[in-house]
Amino acid sequence: MLTRQVLFMIFAFIVSFAFTFATTPLVRRFAFKIGAIDIPKDNRRMHKKPTPRIGGLAIIFGFTVATLCFAQPSRQLYGTLAGAAIIAVMGVIDDCKNLPAKLKFVIQIIAALVVVFAGNIKIDVFTNPNFLSDNPYWVLPEWLSVTLTVIWIVFITNAVNFIDGLDGLAAGVSAIMSISLVFISIRVGEYSIAILGIALMGSCFGFLPFNFNPAKIFMGDTGSTFLGFMLATLSIQGVFKSYAVISFAVPLLILGLPLFDALFAMIRRILRGQSPMTADRGHLHHRLVDMGFSQKQTVFILYAISGVLGITAVLLAESGVLRALLLVICVLILLLIGSMLGKNSYVHQHQDNRNLTDDNDIEVEEVSDKKGNEDK
Repeated sequence: MLTRQVLFMIFAFIVSFAFTFATTPLVRRFAFKIGAIDIPKDNRRMHKKPTPRIGGLAIIFGFTVATLCFAQPSRQLYGTLAGAAIIAVMGVIDDCKNLPAKLKFVIQIIAALVVVFAGNIKIDVFTNPNFLSDNPYWVLPEWLSVTLTVIWIVFITNAVNFIDGLDGLAAGVSAIMSISLVFISIRVGEYSIAILGIALMGSCFGFLPFNFNPAKIFMGDTGSTFLGFMLATLSIQGVFKSYAVISFAVPLLILGLPLFDALFAMIRRILRGQSPMTADRGHLHHRLVDMGFSQKQTVFILYAISGVLGITAVLLAESGVLRALLLVICVLILLLIGSMLGKNSYVHQHQDNRNLTDDNDIEVEEVSDKKGNEDK
């Protein structure tokens, strides 16, 4: 690695961190002025008091300044930034006005298409699952390449948005995923992607001091959709392109936590006859809280899971499939156990609440009977 590139990465982190950290209090004041406030009005929300929710503006600002200063100009960069700008504008409007889900979905598709055609960023090669074939890769036709790329970007964008349910969760997990992308990008010589990943990581770290529980400000859809969009786009450029042999497994692992949480959430809602975009209280972080973990404990547990998945992706890229598979199996077992415990805990909690209600009813009846006897 060249000294100049190392210095650019260091400065990209410092600049993105500093600008995000410095502008977050200003964004907080601005949110109060324009009324971009998240009011706890249902049981999905874990906060207890109204909190400003356009903190993502500070993340975007820090990332953009660092990118424009240190990233190498290219068609891919300009296409990525153009798509990200569309997502950012949509997020700000949504945090202020609550846009309909269908409209947001259409805007996300448009932003993804901008990345594909303006930035020429596509998933165009897959590993051939037929190990007996002489051709190790599948080169996708143009229409399929565009379709898969748009689906990937839109899905990851929403997946990161879905996990933004606890203080510090989305920002911390996004930082961890960025670190994994940076490691792999550096390993294969994609330094331009590494700089973008480091800038994204720095902006997340700059925002976290204000977002840890109890949060002074939320990133809102402004931040969560922007982070998801950037992670999805960077993974296509830095991982799909570089690791064609394992092109599908590595990004799936790096983005595994939000990806699988969103996938299971959508399947759960469809089986219930609901829209897959309907909000509910069934995400992994909700289940962990229902198990009895505090918000901080839940966040650090999910940090650990995301970190393990990131390390697994790096191992898969560096050390081969066997070690990575063993680590993945261990993580999946832990997730399965946690999910089962969470379900049982949730059931027991409701049973306890029901029993408590029944006991209260009995006590009320006894008091009523006693009072009636005394009157007689």
